[in-house]
Amino acid sequence: MEVDYNFAVFELVFRLFCGVLFIYQGYDKLFVVGVKNVIETFSADASRQHVPKVFVVFSSYFSSIVEFFGGALLILGLFKPIVLTLLGIDMIMVAIAFSTIQAIWDTKNVFPRLMLIGILMVTPSRWEFFSLQNLINYFINK
Repeated sequence: MEVDYNFAVFELVFRLFCGVLFIYQGYDKLFVVGVKNVIETFSADASRQHVPKVFVVFSSYFSSIVEFFGGALLILGLFKPIVLTLLGIDMIMVAIAFSTIQAIWDTKNVFPRLMLIGILMVTPSRWEFFSLQNLINYFINK
């Protein structure tokens, strides 16, 4: 298979950029702020909106874990379709959470991540030349 390096570099840059954003976002929630503090931050607003605490707890853990490990897997170039699907679900959960708390909220941090996920979802797998998954597939099919 012939590789068009311009497209391969395009995919690499977008994947690395997206991965870095998510890994640091998840890292902050898991190791700096702490998931319990994230839960506390959203619990008051969620309870005023009659959102069950179980949803706040689940979404806080889901979001933190998916963002951290999803970002790491994107950087490595592993399981991209699954990771992007989980990150897409994460973005939907974030949109629901913020929309429940405040109907009109600033999307300046969420929308770019959503666009990066969307762009990576539609890039053809043949552009994933610079990825660990491509290297593994090369040796499996050799």
